[in-house]
Amino acid sequence: MQANYFVKKRIQSGLILGVLLLVTYGAMILTEFDFIKSVQSIPEAIKWGVTNFYPDAKSLEKLPNIWEKLLETILISIAAATIAGALALLFAILGSNTTRVNVFFGTMARGVATLFRNIDVAAWALILLFSFGQSSLTGFFALFFVSFGFLTRAFMETIDEVSNSSVEALRATGASYFSIVVHSVIPSSLPPMISWLLFMVETNIRSATLVGILTGTGIGFSFDLYYKSLNYNAASLVVLTIVATILSIELISNYVRRVIL
Repeated sequence: MQANYFVKKRIQSGLILGVLLLVTYGAMILTEFDFIKSVQSIPEAIKWGVTNFYPDAKSLEKLPNIWEKLLETILISIAAATIAGALALLFAILGSNTTRVNVFFGTMARGVATLFRNIDVAAWALILLFSFGQSSLTGFFALFFVSFGFLTRAFMETIDEVSNSSVEALRATGASYFSIVVHSVIPSSLPPMISWLLFMVETNIRSATLVGILTGTGIGFSFDLYYKSLNYNAASLVVLTIVATILSIELISNYVRRVIL
């Protein structure tokens, strides 16, 4: 019986692998992708990057403008994450199995979170371009919507994992719903929620570069402008500042997590 089970699993795995290979091969044919040629082009690409994609003395003159755009991107990313976090906390309380008011509000909160979370930030940016045009507001809302969906789901799971036993204990004593939320749910869930919020800030800063290219704002727009004007030295300086910023914020986030967790 057990031998038949493993044979069946191997057959299923083989069929799935075969389908994936067929889909991959079909995609390569449709897109005219040449795998061998792409591998052979790697050394040439590395050579081009080494000889062209590096900051020089002239590109350093653009550093103040790059820093200004980078600061704009960081502030928008933080604002989108923190405002989304505050709203996500409300929806998480309504949607959590531990604290939901009723099934209707719980289902509605989970549905809204799923909708916002599953639409990619680039898709949100393109959708919002029709309403707000190329502006910082478009980038903010694109990051906000994705942050809201992700944090709502993360906060729901945090409340269910951390606060279940304490909530049951307070309910047994006859505590009101408001008292349970304020004195049990929020205090016990706050450290992991802050950790999720910091993670969202890091993610937003990474995503903001792509959003900036689409919306014509922030550090993404600076990179797009320099790259399309063939100013590769300045474009490489933008990339280096983005990498340095992401690494710095990650170090700060890790330190905060060690302190609060």
